[in-house]
Amino acid sequence: MAGLRAEWVLPASMLIGTFAWSFVYVSLPFHIQKMSTLDPAATLRWTGWILGISPLITVVTAPISGRLGEHLDPKRGFIGVQVLQGLGFLGMALARSLPEMFAARLLLGLMGAVSTFAFIMVGRSGGDVRRQVSHIQSGMTLGQVLGPAAGALVAARVGFRLSFVMAAGMLWACSALVSWGVPSGKRPDTAASAERKTSLRELVTVSLVVLAGSTQVFFLTAILPQILPPLGVPLESTLEVGGVLIFATGVAASLGSMAAPRLADLLGDRRAVLWFLLGSSLFLATLAAAGGVWSFGVLRFLQVLCIAPVFPLSVAAIAQRASGEAIGFVNSARIGAAFIGPVLATTLLSSLPPAAVYLVLAGLGLSVVPLVARLDRRSRLRHASGEA
Repeated sequence: MAGLRAEWVLPASMLIGTFAWSFVYVSLPFHIQKMSTLDPAATLRWTGWILGISPLITVVTAPISGRLGEHLDPKRGFIGVQVLQGLGFLGMALARSLPEMFAARLLLGLMGAVSTFAFIMVGRSGGDVRRQVSHIQSGMTLGQVLGPAAGALVAARVGFRLSFVMAAGMLWACSALVSWGVPSGKRPDTAASAERKTSLRELVTVSLVVLAGSTQVFFLTAILPQILPPLGVPLESTLEVGGVLIFATGVAASLGSMAAPRLADLLGDRRAVLWFLLGSSLFLATLAAAGGVWSFGVLRFLQVLCIAPVFPLSVAAIAQRASGEAIGFVNSARIGAAFIGPVLATTLLSSLPPAAVYLVLAGLGLSVVPLVARLDRRSRLRHASGEA
C-alpha cells in the first residue's frame, strides 16, 4: 500500500513544485522590467542574469545533492530543499532592487535541486524505473504547462510579490506531501552500486544532449517582453499573451514527454533522440520567419513537441544504471540549460535581431547530433557482435 501511494505522491509533488517555479518564472521578467531604474539594454542583461543565476549555481549543487542522496536518505534531502526554497521565494517577494532580487535568486540556487533526490528515490524503489521516471517527467511537464498561464493571470490581478508568497506556500505543501506519502529510503547496497556502470563517453554525451535540448526549451521566457511587441502584441497585453504562449507550448512538452516511452519502443532510445534533435532545431530556425504571434506559437509548439522526449529518454537510461552522483551530473546539465538559455538569449538580443537568437540555438542542437549518431552506431555494432 505504501509503495502504491509513493508511486503517485512523488510525481504529484514534482508537479506541485514545478508548477510553483513556473508560476513565478513567467512573471519575473516583467517584474524586473517594472522594478528597474536602468536603461533597456542594461535591464535586459540584468533579466538574463537574475533568471539564470539560480540554475547556474544549481549546476554545481546538483551533483553534490546526488552524492549526498547516494549515501543518505534522499527523502529528507527532498523535504529540506523544498522548505528552504519556499523561504527563498519569500526573499524574492521582499526584494526591492535588482541586486536584492539577484541575491535572492542566487540563494535559491545554493539550496540545490529536488529533482535529483526524486530520481535517486526512483532508482532505489525496485520498481519499473523507466515508467516511474516517465511519470515524474509528466508531472514536471504538467506543472510547466499549468504554471505559466496561472502565474501570469495571478500576477496581473494581485501583483508580483503576492504571487511569490503563494508559490512559497505551494513548495511547503509539496514537502508535506512527500513527508506523508513517501517511505524513508534505504541505504544502497555497496556491492550493487559497484556493479552499476555508465561509461564516461555515454555520461558526457547524454549530458551534452540534455544541455543542448533543454536550452532550446528554456530560452524563450526571458525575452518575451522584447519579442512580443514586434509580433503584433500590444504592450499592455504582453504579460497575459506571454503566459498563454508558454501554456500552449507547454502542452506540446506534455504530449512529447508522455509519448517518449512509446517512441523509444518504435525507434530505439538513441535514434529517437537523434531525429527529435534534428526536428527541434529545424523548427527553431523557422521561428525567424514567423510574421505574427499565432504563426510563432504554432512553430514553437512543433519545436517543443520534438524536443520534449529527449530529456525523459536520456534520464531513464541513466537512472537505471548510474550512481547518484552521475544522475546529479546529468540533471545538472538540464538545470544548467535554464541558466544558459536566458543568458544567451538576452545577451544576443541586446545587440542582434531575434532571428539570430533562434539560429544560434538551432545550431547548438545540431552540434550534438553527431555525438548521438556515433553513440547509436557503437551500440548497434555492439549488439551485432553480441548476436554473432
